[in-house]
Amino acid sequence: MDRAELADFLRRSRGRLSPADVGLAAGARRRTPGLRREEVASLAGMSVDYYTRLEQSRGPRPSRQMLTALARALRLGEDERDHLFHLTGEEPPRRDTASAYVRPGLLLILDRLHDSPAQVVTDTGDVLAQNALSKALTGDADGRPPRERNLVRRFFLDPATRELFPEEDRPDLARAHVASLRAVTAAHPGDREAAALVTGLRSRSPEFARLWERHEVAVRRSSTKRFRHPVVGLLELECETLLSPDHRQWLVVHTARPGTEAHDRLRLLGVIGLQDMSAGRP
Repeated sequence: MDRAELADFLRRSRGRLSPADVGLAAGARRRTPGLRREEVASLAGMSVDYYTRLEQSRGPRPSRQMLTALARALRLGEDERDHLFHLTGEEPPRRDTASAYVRPGLLLILDRLHDSPAQVVTDTGDVLAQNALSKALTGDADGRPPRERNLVRRFFLDPATRELFPEEDRPDLARAHVASLRAVTAAHPGDREAAALVTGLRSRSPEFARLWERHEVAVRRSSTKRFRHPVVGLLELECETLLSPDHRQWLVVHTARPGTEAHDRLRLLGVIGLQDMSAGRP
C-alpha cells in the first residue's frame, strides 16, 4: 500500500469537488476550494478521524468495501476508481459484473432529486445509493449488512420488507422480482454473485423456488407501485427506471402526480424523513 500516493490522490480528488457536485448546500463561505474532510467522511459512511488519517499517510489499509465507498463519495470515474484500488494493493472490481461502485452519472442525477424517492440499484437488486426521501420511504439500506441490502432477498426472506406493500400486491411483485432476475442471469451467465443469489433463494424460499420453475422472463421498466408507510399511510407512486449504459445499474425514481393524495403524503413524508434524520433516528 502506497500511503503517500493514496493521501495525495484523496486530497486532490476532494479538492476538485464542490458541495453542489455531491448534492450539498454551499453553506458558509469556504477558505479553500473543494469539500471538507468531514463531508467526504459523511458521504463515505466513515469517521472523520479515519478519513483524516488516510489523508495524512498514517491510516490503516482500507477494506474493499471502504474503497468502494470512497470512490462513490469522491465521484471517481472508473479509471480513477481502479487507480484508488491499485494504490492500496487491491485488485479493482471486474467491469463485466454488477459492481457496488456507482457510476458518477447516476450519482449526479440522484444528488439533484430532492422531492422524489430515488435509489441506485444493481440489476440483481443490490441497493447502492439512496436519497433522503427513499430512506424515509423504505428504510436506510446503509444500516444493514451488505448481504441484506438486496431487494429481492429481502422481499422473499424478510417479513418486515413484505409489510411495506399491500398484501394483495405481493404476488405480482414476487413474480416481477423473479422474472427480472431470470432475465439478468440469462444475460450474464458468468455472474457468480447473481447465480449465488438464485441458489440461496431457491433453497430458502419455497415461493421463490416455485416461481423460478415457471421460467417467466420480464425486465422491469415503468410501473405503478403502492407502499404502506407506518406514518403517512398508503402511497401509490409511479416508478421510472433510468439504466446505465451497460444496463447493470438502475436509477429507480418514484413520483406522485400533483394534486393526488399520494402527492400530499409524499410531501409530508419528506418533512418527517428530514426531521428523523436530523434527530439521528433511522
